[in-house]
Amino acid sequence: MAKYENLVDRFLKYVKVNTKSDEFSQTVPSDPKEVAFLKDLAEELKEIGFSNVRTLKDGYVFAEVPATPGKENVDAIGFISHVDTADFNSENVNPQVVTDYDGQSVVKLNDEYSLDPEVFSSLKKYKGHTLITTDGTTLLGADDKAGVSEIIAAGEYMLNHPEFEHGKVVVAFGPDEEIGIGADNFDTKEFGAKFAYTMDGGPLGELEWETFSGAGATLTATGKAVHPGTAKDLLVNPAVVLIDVFNQLPEHDRPENTEGREGFFYLTTFEADADKGVMRMIIRDHDRTKFEERKQMLTTAVENTNKKYGDAVVLVLKDQYYNMGEILKDQPEAVDVAKTAMNELGITPIIEPVRGGTDGSKITFLGTPTPNLFAGGENMHGRFEYVSTTVMEQATDLILKIVELEAK
Repeated sequence: MAKYENLVDRFLKYVKVNTKSDEFSQTVPSDPKEVAFLKDLAEELKEIGFSNVRTLKDGYVFAEVPATPGKENVDAIGFISHVDTADFNSENVNPQVVTDYDGQSVVKLNDEYSLDPEVFSSLKKYKGHTLITTDGTTLLGADDKAGVSEIIAAGEYMLNHPEFEHGKVVVAFGPDEEIGIGADNFDTKEFGAKFAYTMDGGPLGELEWETFSGAGATLTATGKAVHPGTAKDLLVNPAVVLIDVFNQLPEHDRPENTEGREGFFYLTTFEADADKGVMRMIIRDHDRTKFEERKQMLTTAVENTNKKYGDAVVLVLKDQYYNMGEILKDQPEAVDVAKTAMNELGITPIIEPVRGGTDGSKITFLGTPTPNLFAGGENMHGRFEYVSTTVMEQATDLILKIVELEAK
């Protein structure tokens, strides 16, 4: 790890800071914890030697590594990561370091939870690696603090090695990716990249240029509270009303039943009492036509239920992001460069449609083609999350190789 001597230490420092975003917030960024982390990160970038470090009104921190002499005319390329973590316990993250993992042993997280290779088969490919895990009580935050650490390590390497020739490299670190709003107002003109990459993928080799299109739905049901003993033809139960809507959707089309390019409806939260009920869902599909059909299915289900219960349900349906493959299929340069870089590093590209989305989806539609590259995390968003330090180093190698190829 000598090539990137601060990579792992920086990552271990970052994950100990709680930066969980808040989907119910009305502010941008959504949580003061993110603001504080990004402020500290900006100061750290200045200390390392990044130039033109600035914080934008949407919370993003932009910075640059200037081109080396003679490469000033090379188009700038960018690398982007988010600092927030998902909706799982992220307070008091206590990362555990497992050195020289043998690829077959059970890794004990605490007295209750373990990483068992018979359950998590991905562990078997990490023989000889150093792994960083949770202590079983929190997530780790490799999504996406691994990406943050890798981008900074690559920038630090360029700044400390003037013999490494490169064009201008622009970097961005932002909030609120996990709640789907972080890149809503990403300033692509200010960023100034010909194309960019989000370092927000999982295992070694992931190169993702197709995502779901996504929408979020909030359904609010208003009830009519009546004593159940005298409720005939009067009572309207908000929970029953919302269940009625949900049951009209295709039973198969749920995350637990789907894979590959199959879309779904995912019920994320449900709460109700005698007066009011709220159900939140996300809608996903790779195909734009099917995506629109899914939104219409939900709208029709609400209309049917309102006919039955007297306009008891209000639906708020909002598009979150679209499949960036719609654009990248016609603008493949960033994908092609990444594939070439991986091949030169002996990394086999794994190109599959993402069953999710990234900030790159929005940034691509805002005008900067931005596929997604691996950052190394496994089992993300929960207590079983872990990352290999070797893969983190390989992700940093990839950043530098892409930069090198662009400067030739």
